[in-house]
Amino acid sequence: MTAEHFNLSEALLDVHLAAGRGDRPALRCEGVTQSYRDVSRLVARAGNALCSLGVEVEDRVALLLPDSPEFVAMFLGAIRIGAVPVTLSTYLTRDDYAELLADCRARVLVAHASVMPRIAPIRSDLRHLRNVVIAGGDPGDDIGYDDIRRAQPDELAPEATTADDMAFWQYSSGTTGRPKAVVHLHGPAIAPADLHGTHVVGMNADDRVLSVAKLFFSYGLGASLLIPFRHGASSILVPGRPEPRLVFETIARERPTLLYAVPTAYAALLAVPESHDLSSLRRCISAGESLPAPLYERWRARFGLEILDGIGSTEIGYIAISNFPGRARPGTSGQVIPGYEARVQRADGEPAAIGEVGDLLVRGPSTAAFYWRQRAATKHTFRGEWVFTGDRYSADADGYYTNHGRSDDLLRVSGHWVSPLEVESVLLRHAAVRECAVVARADGDGLIKPCAYVVCAEGATAAAALADELKAFVKDSLAPYKYPRWVEFIPELPKTSTGKIQRFKLRSSRLADHPT
Repeated sequence: MTAEHFNLSEALLDVHLAAGRGDRPALRCEGVTQSYRDVSRLVARAGNALCSLGVEVEDRVALLLPDSPEFVAMFLGAIRIGAVPVTLSTYLTRDDYAELLADCRARVLVAHASVMPRIAPIRSDLRHLRNVVIAGGDPGDDIGYDDIRRAQPDELAPEATTADDMAFWQYSSGTTGRPKAVVHLHGPAIAPADLHGTHVVGMNADDRVLSVAKLFFSYGLGASLLIPFRHGASSILVPGRPEPRLVFETIARERPTLLYAVPTAYAALLAVPESHDLSSLRRCISAGESLPAPLYERWRARFGLEILDGIGSTEIGYIAISNFPGRARPGTSGQVIPGYEARVQRADGEPAAIGEVGDLLVRGPSTAAFYWRQRAATKHTFRGEWVFTGDRYSADADGYYTNHGRSDDLLRVSGHWVSPLEVESVLLRHAAVRECAVVARADGDGLIKPCAYVVCAEGATAAAALADELKAFVKDSLAPYKYPRWVEFIPELPKTSTGKIQRFKLRSSRLADHPT
């Protein structure tokens, strides 16, 4: 029996052309608007260009591009011909690229000229790489993106893929070490748009989406491409780093209706003292890390907008648990989105009681298939239809889920479990704290105690007196065993390119030798 044809690019582009919506705006980037018909032609030319380079079904095409029409064209162009785009962060190091490009065995690399100085030294080691296409600058001896694109026809029939064919890969962000290539399929990839996009956001064709999270990140790919294109909305792309002032300028100029960002970005926006008009926004969405309740309250007090925080992962495919408009509970990840299921279980696999902390597992139609070349990790994470998230959660009687940190982040202190997020939420209420992270540290007796790494707010002075003040501040709010025994002041927290705190770096940091 032949499987039914399904190609993701058709569900995002062809449906709009067939319905007479080809002239609707799809992309807005650096002052230029491109319609769905324009994007369809760009995608056809990109796919034809890849075919001209000998790219075949299931060949990997690595994308090392900023948020731009070029990214969208090459991503969907590769998918259209049955190839597999692999999205890579533009913020990584030479060694990172050496590892990732070798791991995915990309046949073609499409890169922005600005990142090539990090690629050139490792290129001779990439034995599977056949061609490099350069966008945004002089290609030198390589292939120019504009040159190869212009030479191609602007029509391209989609490859006869099925819902179970590989569509694209994205690397997990590496909060616990080595990144893993998460393999997504054509069929499941459309589900987040039909679930989160419909039930949480209520996206429609008149929406204009601005995502601070980049396209190479699962959260950003859904926000800037998969969800808006499914609903015929338009996406505002910002190629550069999303510095707070640039984000505010973009909001003022483009007037988006939906803002997607990680909590760290919301905190950075709040740190800008000048007033800004956000009246065009009807929804603010957060994911990538837990949104502390104090940050939610500050945002709502200043801008009059609630933030709909949620939990998802690259493996789940997008956000599966979220707060909903009008019933958000600050400090929680919200409720299960229709179409997904979630369960909190004890170490023995039995269901956790209401309010009991356990491991969170999720199942739903958007989940990935497996990790590329990592069988043990695949077996650990993908458990039948369920995805083991590695997050510790509790659920209340109303179905609201509260994050208690990662499974390997929880601290066993004096016989009690301590959630780093709980301690961090208290510290973030102190005026001297801009950011913080709490990890485990062994004391002189080898007993585990909390250690807080703190980035001071503007005007605050890192000193022993402030460290003592912060310890006392936590003691006044939480059980005595939960206060941080050490407070380390650092200029910035180590984070992944997508803004997640890399706690494993703090746990192994030499700063531990210099407690305050």
